[in-house]
Amino acid sequence: MDTLRGWQHRTPDTGHRTPDTGSGSGSAAAPAPVFGLAPEWLLSRGNPVADALVLSHPEQYERLSAACPEAAPTAVLAGDPCFDRMLAARPYRERFRRALAVRPGQRLVLLNSTWNSDSLLGDGGADRGGNGSDAVAALLDRVAAEFPVDEYRFAAVLHPNVWHGHGPGQIRAWLDRARRGGLTLIDPLKGWRQALLAADAVIGDHGSVTYYAAALGTPVLLGAAPLDALDPDAPISAFMREAPRLDPTASLAAQIEQLISRHRPSAGPAVFTTSVPGESAVRLRRLFYSMMGAPEPGRPASLKPLPLPDYEPGTVTVPLHVLTQVLGPGRIALGRWTEPPGVRSDEGGEAHVAVHEDTRDVDQLDLADVIFRDGAPDDPRFGSPSVWTAEVLRRHHGCSLAAYVTGPSECVVRVRGEEPLRLVAVPAAGTEGVSGADPAAGTEGVSGADPAAFASALYAWLATGSHDTVAADERLARAVADGLRVRTGSRLHDVRVAPLPPPESVG
Repeated sequence: MDTLRGWQHRTPDTGHRTPDTGSGSGSAAAPAPVFGLAPEWLLSRGNPVADALVLSHPEQYERLSAACPEAAPTAVLAGDPCFDRMLAARPYRERFRRALAVRPGQRLVLLNSTWNSDSLLGDGGADRGGNGSDAVAALLDRVAAEFPVDEYRFAAVLHPNVWHGHGPGQIRAWLDRARRGGLTLIDPLKGWRQALLAADAVIGDHGSVTYYAAALGTPVLLGAAPLDALDPDAPISAFMREAPRLDPTASLAAQIEQLISRHRPSAGPAVFTTSVPGESAVRLRRLFYSMMGAPEPGRPASLKPLPLPDYEPGTVTVPLHVLTQVLGPGRIALGRWTEPPGVRSDEGGEAHVAVHEDTRDVDQLDLADVIFRDGAPDDPRFGSPSVWTAEVLRRHHGCSLAAYVTGPSECVVRVRGEEPLRLVAVPAAGTEGVSGADPAAGTEGVSGADPAAFASALYAWLATGSHDTVAADERLARAVADGLRVRTGSRLHDVRVAPLPPPESVG
């Protein structure tokens, strides 16, 4: 019942048509019936199968009356409880973002796919030439190569039928590399609404989640848009005709940047999702109690608030390719990618490899310039950050710097041949030229970058000593004295560099 929703259903009227199997008579095929509106779903022996059909907008009643007039008397306008829950949860957007480990200044891009062959996760339907190409694999490859991990966070919402049809094991296997690159798979039943509220942009298709995103005013880029699968009179068809589409030949990063910077919310999706926003609880309870012939309770009707999801760290364990440029004394610009980024500019700079200790690409640990991990500083399995960093440098002779991330804005690092140091982001480092930055997104004492990026910045600062007359030990001393200023994208992070207090003085 995509079009005619019960109180527990999540999808707005997407106007999906059912496949036309043809009559075999040789005559011109009639338009395929719209799922949920045709008599075969609504009638039994000519009579309505339901006592009440819940609609969210009068537009649905008009199409119901045309497609199945016998069922029209059962229609009840009662709004959209799913959308009402999202509207009520909007004030908690930043909590949902933090639950998905979205840092201040990062952009969260949500990939969304419905379940058929024409979907974003499909094998290439008519909209993509029907060539069976794996569009999602190609999309995720581009995400890895084009988007620096400190500036973008990615998550995916897949329709429950995708999980049911292929099985959770197959889905996770298909997306394994992307997940190790930081992609978070969202629970398709419990967490998708919160992820949608947290998103800065959505790459989707003709599914209901994409339409909900547009109704919330979130920028949408259509990765699949099979107009022939939709009722041309449905509101989603108008939206799909007007929404920007992904250009497979152009830079995906540039398209996302342009999508966000030029976005102007369209009124249509919000208007047609529900004509009575915020009223579904009252209207549905009134309907249910009237059908039971019982009086309503005296307390106000309400919907269950959206719960705060579990924390999803999105840890990147594939090797990170780091491009750095020393801009001045203690000033380093860097970007980190999960695939070799190739030639990005003619501004010069250096490259190194940083690898999480828990990587599946274990052969890369002996090639890494920086090895890092994250965890509680008092985790007895690693002894201490000081012990762990010393062990890593003894085990991996090619590694120059080991970093143990102990919190959202700090880490302990050890440079080969030196005593351990503590890197801590200075609160309120500020931004510089951030386009569309949300001033409410910042969290006091939490940097907009992964502390492992600061470790890479320190490595880059020390490595430049091989190219000029300032020795690495002098550079290290300067970093301790003056700190570092690290640029990731258009954000600046002031980092304090200090000797690690001896264990007996801690606490």
